Amino acid sequence: MTDDVFAQVPREPGAPKPDPIVIADKVHRHFGGLTAVDVDHFEVQRGAITALIGPNGAGKSTFFNLLTGFDKPQRGDWLFNGNSLKGVSPAKVARAGKVRTFQLTKALSRMTVIENMRLGAADQSGENFFVAFVPALWKAREEEITAKAHVLLKRFKLYEKKDEFAGSLSGGQRKLLEMARALMSDPEMVMLDEPMAGVNPALTESLLDHIVKLKNEGVTVLFVEHDMHMVRRISDWVVVMAQGQIIAEGPPESVMLNPQVQEAYLGAHMDEDLSEPAVAEEIKKEVSE
Repeated sequence: MTDDVFAQVPREPGAPKPDPIVIADKVHRHFGGLTAVDVDHFEVQRGAITALIGPNGAGKSTFFNLLTGFDKPQRGDWLFNGNSLKGVSPAKVARAGKVRTFQLTKALSRMTVIENMRLGAADQSGENFFVAFVPALWKAREEEITAKAHVLLKRFKLYEKKDEFAGSLSGGQRKLLEMARALMSDPEMVMLDEPMAGVNPALTESLLDHIVKLKNEGVTVLFVEHDMHMVRRISDWVVVMAQGQIIAEGPPESVMLNPQVQEAYLGAHMDEDLSEPAVAEEIKKEVSE
């Protein structure tokens, strides 16, 4: 179904999509004399898994931060569901239905797993100062939130850890917790910043399955990842950044064969075997160093 959606989409930077959930225009961010992001046009197709890749220093993380309100550009605008998010705080971006995870997990180590999960829920009446003193006004909502957290923790195989401190979890388990917590607000879009970083092979498959399941449930996924094998396995569409700009877009297989992508990743290795398997392997080695 997703392949049909992208069938008529041009394989070029800034390609328009049939039903974009995110649109960004003329987004520019510089730090002193260094241009970190200079994206002319960018769209994310609703209901698909889109990978944002590029060599180290390409500007991926900065662009991620801009799209989620964690950084502000010098110019540009971006829309989510047709509404501008320029200047909108991260909390309001999340309430609008677009949530993110981080390369370095943000689980609160001295709180339990279930407490971390409750923090991700929206519409918590107990957060109101005056309401907090009247349990009858917030107890029912807290029970709903806790029940939902239990369901998600079972789905992510963390239920047995619910009363343990988040700081006691392994790196991979914290990634799972962060993804599960992001789903507490029923988002339309999830943005994952290097979800496989620091995850052992035993949990990698689990994370991949969860990402694909999000798509099957109608959630749009945009993720940054350095592991080209993972990108090729689960992505419907790949966007490539280099030196702050988008240099290529397309299905994973065609992007790997794009000369600009090969040059951006391989540089001086351009005289080596550039058949598709060799390119994928070389890119994987380059970005893992």
